[in-house]
Amino acid sequence: MGGLQTLYAGVKNTDLFSYLGVFSSGWFANNPTLSDPQYAFMKTNASTINTNLKQLWISMGGPEDIAFQNCKIMRQKFDELGIKYQYSEYPGGHTWPVWRHDLYSFVPLLFK
Repeated sequence: MGGLQTLYAGVKNTDLFSYLGVFSSGWFANNPTLSDPQYAFMKTNASTINTNLKQLWISMGGPEDIAFQNCKIMRQKFDELGIKYQYSEYPGGHTWPVWRHDLYSFVPLLFK
């Protein structure tokens, strides 16, 4: 639940967080009851989110990742809403080696 928790806590609290690293996640595309309120909030607050976040970093373990389609749909929605993010994809699925690579890639961004 790490990536979803980051999305839920971070996006609505960009006054508290400047960097969000979302690893192998995306709001559930097949459950609009959960995702639509998040997108509505982001639509209303896109400017604030973009201003407050120095980095919204989204990474994925490629098409074999169980969250790949959710993330793909979420990124398309972010594009429609004008939410700025950086995307990284590393083959290997929804696994620790992918997240280890993601962490290695994300951490230096915290010090720019």
